[in-house]
Amino acid sequence: QVATDKVAGKLSSTLSWVKNTVSHTVSQMASQVASPSASLHTTSSSTTLSTPALSPSSPTQLSPDDLELLAKLEEQNRLLETDSKSLRSVNGSRRNSGSSLVSSSSASSNLSHLEEDSWILWGRIVNEWEDVRKKKEKQVKELVRKGIPHHFRAIVWQLLCSAQSMPIKDQYSELLKMTSPCEKLIRRDIARTYPEHDFFKEKDSLGQEVLFNVMKAYSLVDREVGYCQGSAFIVGLLLMQMPEEEAFCVFVKLMQDYRLRELFKPSMAELGLCMYQFECMIQEHLPELYVHFQSQSFHTSMYASSWFLTIFLTTFPLPIATRIFDIFMSEGLEIVFRVGLAVLQMNQAELLQLDMEGMLQHFQKVIPHQFDSGPDKLIQASYQVKYNAKKMKKLEKEYTTIKTKEMEEQVEIKRLRTENRLLKQRIETLEKHKCSSRYSEDFVLQLEKELVQARLSEAESHCALKEMQDKVLEMEKRNSSLPDEENVARLQEELIAVKLREAEALMGLKELRQQVKDLEEHWQRHLARTSGRWKDPPRKNTVNELQDELMTVRLREAETQAELKETKQRMMEMETQNQINSNHLRRAEQEVTNLQGKVQYLSAQNKGLLAQLNEAKRRQAEIECKSKEEVMAVRLREADRIAAVAELQQHIAELEIQKEEGKIQGQLNKSDSNQYIRELKDQIAELHHEIKCLKGQRDFSDQPTFDGIHIVNHFTGDDESFHSSDEDFITNSIQESGVNFHLHRRTGQMALDHTVVDSSDSDTEESALQTGNSDKMVSQQRRMESYSTTV
Repeated sequence: QVATDKVAGKLSSTLSWVKNTVSHTVSQMASQVASPSASLHTTSSSTTLSTPALSPSSPTQLSPDDLELLAKLEEQNRLLETDSKSLRSVNGSRRNSGSSLVSSSSASSNLSHLEEDSWILWGRIVNEWEDVRKKKEKQVKELVRKGIPHHFRAIVWQLLCSAQSMPIKDQYSELLKMTSPCEKLIRRDIARTYPEHDFFKEKDSLGQEVLFNVMKAYSLVDREVGYCQGSAFIVGLLLMQMPEEEAFCVFVKLMQDYRLRELFKPSMAELGLCMYQFECMIQEHLPELYVHFQSQSFHTSMYASSWFLTIFLTTFPLPIATRIFDIFMSEGLEIVFRVGLAVLQMNQAELLQLDMEGMLQHFQKVIPHQFDSGPDKLIQASYQVKYNAKKMKKLEKEYTTIKTKEMEEQVEIKRLRTENRLLKQRIETLEKHKCSSRYSEDFVLQLEKELVQARLSEAESHCALKEMQDKVLEMEKRNSSLPDEENVARLQEELIAVKLREAEALMGLKELRQQVKDLEEHWQRHLARTSGRWKDPPRKNTVNELQDELMTVRLREAETQAELKETKQRMMEMETQNQINSNHLRRAEQEVTNLQGKVQYLSAQNKGLLAQLNEAKRRQAEIECKSKEEVMAVRLREADRIAAVAELQQHIAELEIQKEEGKIQGQLNKSDSNQYIRELKDQIAELHHEIKCLKGQRDFSDQPTFDGIHIVNHFTGDDESFHSSDEDFITNSIQESGVNFHLHRRTGQMALDHTVVDSSDSDTEESALQTGNSDKMVSQQRRMESYSTTV
């Protein structure tokens, strides 16, 4: 406050000097305007007087401090002149005035008054902050939007966020002595925070050390957030305005009350919400640009995430970013949405003509330097943006709903993946179990024995359960017939009480009767005394009558008391009887309740037994099904083995037949027809003999199966021809015996011979049989059957 008073005093002295100079100039100008040649001297006078209006012409009259303050005042005046509102006011005054000299002098005086009024106004606001904040909140917001003076910025920021008296400020020195797990990350990123600023650019400088201290202290206070690189830019801006303890308090307040903590959390859920809201605003206000962004796959987070994380501190130069930060301290994140949308509106035409890489370059190089002349144009454009707080709340609810659905879907997907993995494991286990569950016939027999034993044990347990239930019912009946000890004791107590009351009543009645008896005796004595006094005077007779009446009343009273005693006795007896009846009723109700509980218990027990019985039946059915399946599997495997053996036997028979065909073919090639016919006759005779032996000695049930060879029976109808067919013999032989003959091989010779003869060979054989040995063949054909084999 002392420094502020000194500065205000110096400024007031400087401004008074400027006012005197301007008034002197105005008086001279008025005298010149009165002369006819005033218009000729306007330009020269304005040029000669513009210099003392802006800066003193006699530097010897001012001290160095005054000169420095005057230079600062000129700089502030220059900035105010660049303001659009100031320019409009200056231009309007020039249009309305008659000379440029008067307008320029009035503009300079107005600027000086504005500067002085601004300092005085903010000084009053700071001194009366509580009242101003409550009563004139809108005016304070308007002043903040116009910009907070540099020298008031530190205290005003603390007042805006209510960080001037925080208890955590006393813990700051203790926090610096502690060790943070984020120290390495903070050290790594410090050099990248404002690398071109004089306060931070040198390594291990004071700025870097205080920045490290503040970031380390906050990482210890809020371990969930810890450290995030974007927060260092905000802390750096605070350190440019105030000491490190106050910057730490302001930063803690910003993180807690301005949604920055949610932005810097590891999940960054709040940043996603801001991106969603900002994208919806673009879609509503700039639909063409939104469509262009979507077509180019230019997501909002590619350019706007740093706007929210650093409040444009990494986007615009420090003067512009500081003005935006002033409004952020007053109004929160709303200014980020407004400024962001205003920037997009101003650059919409250029962005629509660029692709994704061009837009990135435009955001990085062109946009940061668009407002170097002053931030007022940007701030004015940002407050022309339509911002609906209710709609933002609605978008927040929509985003929360979307994220909740996504989380539920992720949880469901995770659950399904886990369930799928468990099912795969179960399938693998079942496959392994299936591979290892090939039981043998012995195991099936063992299962059948276990099934029989389980049935027997179930029957025994069922019988034992019935016996136990009968015993329980019998014991309950016996228990119900036995007297209850508690009831007996209670009845005895009641009986004693009743007897005591009866004895008291009898004693009272006895006393009453004795009293009545005494009264009667007294009455008799009285009558005896008064019987001889009827001749007494009237007065005496009156007394006697009164005494008689008194005795009569006493007798009536005694009788009434006796009746009352009797009535009380009856009432007591009735109450006793009522109490006895109520006790009986209560005991009956208690017995009914006990019986109902027993019935419920027995019904529940019965249900449990039925459930166990059903479970046993189900297990029995499962065991039976398993045993049947195993028996069928064993039978199927046995049938497969039999079929395989039959196939092998058939293959062996085919190989033997092929071997014999080769031998017979060789014999046919070497011998002549007559010799072959004789050998064939001998073989036929041997075959007849062997067939007889087979028919007489071998049992059909013991004969092996025969596949692959058809035995053909030729019955001789006459002496000249063999006219039976293979099909008839096969049908007849199957119907008669039902058994297939197997190829039988004897040692040293063939049991059956296969002949492959052409039609010419068969004719030759028939002619030879008819001419040479016709008699012998006829006799043999009459006595027995002739068999031949064909494949």
